Order: sequence, then C-alpha cells, then structure tokens
Amino acid sequence: MCALRFFHLSDLHLGKLVHEFSMLEEQAFILQQVLALARQERPDAVLVAGDVYDRGVAPADALKLLDDFLVGLSGLGIRVFLIAGNHDSAERLAFASRLMAGAGVHIAPAYEGVLTRHMLKDEHGDVDIWMLPFLRPNMVRRHFPEREITTWTEAVTAALGQAQTDPERRNVLLAHQFVTGGLTSESEEFAVGGADNVDIAAFNGFDYVALGHLHRAQYLGRESLRYCGSPLKYSFSEAAHTKSLTVVELGQKGEVGIRALPLYPRRDLVELKGSYEQMMSKSFYDQLNLDNYYRITLTDSTDQPDALQKLRLVYKNLMRLDYERHLAQAREALAPAQAEMTPMMLFSALYLEQNGRELGQEQRDYLARRIEQVWEEEA
Repeated sequence: MCALRFFHLSDLHLGKLVHEFSMLEEQAFILQQVLALARQERPDAVLVAGDVYDRGVAPADALKLLDDFLVGLSGLGIRVFLIAGNHDSAERLAFASRLMAGAGVHIAPAYEGVLTRHMLKDEHGDVDIWMLPFLRPNMVRRHFPEREITTWTEAVTAALGQAQTDPERRNVLLAHQFVTGGLTSESEEFAVGGADNVDIAAFNGFDYVALGHLHRAQYLGRESLRYCGSPLKYSFSEAAHTKSLTVVELGQKGEVGIRALPLYPRRDLVELKGSYEQMMSKSFYDQLNLDNYYRITLTDSTDQPDALQKLRLVYKNLMRLDYERHLAQAREALAPAQAEMTPMMLFSALYLEQNGRELGQEQRDYLARRIEQVWEEEA
C-alpha cells in the first residue's frame, strides 16, 4: 500500500455563461482532460471543493456533464469527495448521496451543525477527510445558541470546532470560503467590504486544506492551505493565468507533497488592444487563433458604428468590446472616496466601466431589491 495521492479540484461552475457564451463544451473538454490525467496518475481520491455548478438550479446539460465525470472516476475505482460552494444548492447537490456513496462518490450534506468525516488508509495509517460545505454566519448561529457568532471567521471556527481532530492522525479538510489575503478575480462573488473573510488561523490542525472559491491557484500562509483555482478561465482578469490540476501526496504526519499538472483549454481567453483599423487588418488577425474567445479594447478617439457586429465577422467568439476612453472615464468615476461608496454606487460604477453607459432606472430598482434581500439574509 503506497502513500495517499489525491487530486484537488474546485470551481467547475458547470453550466456557466461568460458574457452570454456557454462554457459547456469547454467544461466537457477540460473534464475529459482531468479523466485522462486520472488514468495516468491513478489517485486514490478526487477532492472537489465546491462551486460544482454555476447556480443552485443547474441546467440539464450541466447535470449530465457532472454525471459523466463522476461515472468516469468511479469506473477507474477512484473515490470522490465533494462539497457545495456558494453557487451550489447544498440540498440539491446532495440528492441521492447515500446511494452514490456505494459507488465511492461522497457528497457532503447541507450543514446541520456537524461535519461529515470519511476515512482513507495508506502505508502510514489512517487519514480523516473532513467535509465543510460553504457557510455563512446565519447558517451556523442557530446551532450554537450559547456563542456569539457575528463574523465569518467565528462561524467557520465554531463549525470546525466540532471536528475534534486527532493530532496523531493526518487530517484533510475540504472547505469553500474566502480566506483573508487571497488574490481574487472578476469572476468570483464576495460580500461587500470583505465581510466574508475567514482568518487563516481557523484552519489550524489540518494537514492539508483543499480550498475552493478563488479562481487563481495559490496558497496562503503555508503551502498545504491551498486554492487549486478553477480549471478554466471565467473572466478576462484571468487571461494571463495558467490553469492547473493540483496533485497532493500525503506522506507520514507532517509530510505533504504538492505539484501542479497544467490544464489546456479548448479555446483560450485572449485580450487585444488597438485601433479598429488594426483589429480589422488581415495581416494582424491572420497571426491569431480566431477560434479563441476575445476581449477587444479599441483605442479610437470616437466610437466606430456597429463595431461589435463588424468585428464578430472576423472574431466569431468576441465576448466583450470596450473603448479605452470609456474605461478611463469609469475609473475616474470610481476613484473619489471609493471606500465610502454605497453598494448601489459601487454597482453603478462597475456597470459603467464594463458597459460604457449608466444603469437604467429599472436596473437600479432591481438592484435595490436584491441588496435589501442580501442584508436581510446576513442579519
């Protein structure tokens, strides 16, 4: 029996649209790549640290995609441990989980005051796998009426306090939270003002923490407290990122080996900047892979009529078109007293930056209702 090896995945966001383009074909391609790596590496387990789907009620094609992936891993004899992220419905994700456990697929139920634990074994002894789905303070507070839980750190600390980990054994945790100090991307969602930050110290006592939520691969404080990052780029802020699959090998207590296997997308996200004339020059675009997804920022001093439609005749997967001067105007609007801006002001400035125009009254009314709803849920 060899040392335990597992893959760490997160933030699949199956069914996601990026600028109204479906990512299902790209996601199917990358999951097949993960399965191919699983056949080569033969990990003992795959840890999926949340945001399996892009929304709580996933479309049928996304359900089938996850089903195909799990069947593929099960067919290889690889156990799967999976938790819900903030984009998932923990209850829906865990449907039929007791039946699936018989096939080696273990899905954490919605949090009800206790942590789910599973056990693996290798030549060095037992390994406890702890599973903590995404938490908000109001999801934890009712289970600890004797404690004052107002912050996200207090909520996660209270929940993990139920684990009662054995310091002599190796303990692995799956969690989906925003850990203080993490580097973010545009495609993630956070509470206003960083209220959802969880302190690194909350995760003490675990030999490896498989984190999900942030889309950039990174570690915080120690290499074994790690975000593996999303397997695909979901915003142009990630255009320069290298996506990878994290492989972890647990030796004896205190020994953790980590390496990254590169993942290659079917179509990449690419940013271009220049004049309209340059973008439409055959000598320029003949050097490009026009099958990729593009964001183009035009440097022209005036808007080009029907530029988006005309550019898409060449760049068929043009996701986003900006003008440099519009972006500069939006940055100027954001600059003064940004820290004191209300959520509505922040949303308005962001919309101006991304779209080059102001929010309409109907959009403002909708946002006002949603912001009020969020504050009520956090109370």
